Amino acid sequence: MNEEIENKEEEKPTNQLKSTMPPATAAFFALAMVFLLYQFGGAILTLLVFGFDIENADINLLRLLTMGGQILLILLPSLLFARFVYEDISTVLRVKLPTKKEIGIFTLGFIIISPLLQNYLYLQNYLIDLTAQNVSIVKYIKDALDQLDKLLQSTYGELLSASNIFEATLVILVVALTPALCEEVFFRGFVQKSFEQKYKPYLAIIITAAFFGLYHFNPYGLVALIALGAYFGYAAYKSQSIFIPIILHFLNNFLAISIYLIWGSEELISSNVTASGSVLPQTISFVFLLAGFLFFLFYVNKNYNKFSKKIEEGI
Repeated sequence: MNEEIENKEEEKPTNQLKSTMPPATAAFFALAMVFLLYQFGGAILTLLVFGFDIENADINLLRLLTMGGQILLILLPSLLFARFVYEDISTVLRVKLPTKKEIGIFTLGFIIISPLLQNYLYLQNYLIDLTAQNVSIVKYIKDALDQLDKLLQSTYGELLSASNIFEATLVILVVALTPALCEEVFFRGFVQKSFEQKYKPYLAIIITAAFFGLYHFNPYGLVALIALGAYFGYAAYKSQSIFIPIILHFLNNFLAISIYLIWGSEELISSNVTASGSVLPQTISFVFLLAGFLFFLFYVNKNYNKFSKKIEEGI
């Protein structure tokens, strides 16, 4: 009976943080401002530094500019919004060290969800291809998305290419570590925590994840990005530590970089993946991984106090 009462309490929005404006309004305003700053402000900054000859720009300088843009136009606004909207900044941004068990259990979940989403992409793209063969409007949309996907692949591929250890280290810093820090502080820190003040936690997680997916302009990877963002949000909510989603986000990007640097194919960083031949193996794998992931979530929800026990005891 006590457990049922606790679970019901957990589902209620948290309204304990003092704010200078309605939290949900602050979250939507921050989303709009950061989008404008990063997309348009970043484009203007790039033009000011490189002009219109971006194709011949020094790639390392472009990487440094990308990293600087993320820090200046995503991380800094996140900290400023947290400072001016809330009194308790550390709680809003979930500045709390997790236990090793918490890191371990959420890393295990990441190991399950990564191949799950990869199999989803195979099945999704197979169905899109199949539909495009029979519906002209779908084929037209698919052709447009293919062009956008190729452009994204080309741009991302240039940032990831490395000819020595210095460049490889810089790629990891720019493409793996910096986005993990900046995006998680913004999305799972300020934005999601603000939505949690207005909505039930899991609705706040989904709304934040939806914006996270849309911000990446990846048409084929949109659903997978939303799902991954939802898992990051779930980890942030359960642990109340921003460091958990930062670690998971870093691992996701780092694995993609490592695979690309080893095999060097742009297809490995594309969401427009297609299966050769039958998709039956991907279907079977997807079903088993989905069942495993759902069981994982059920287990974590039932036993989470075991993983966070050291924090509660102050050890």
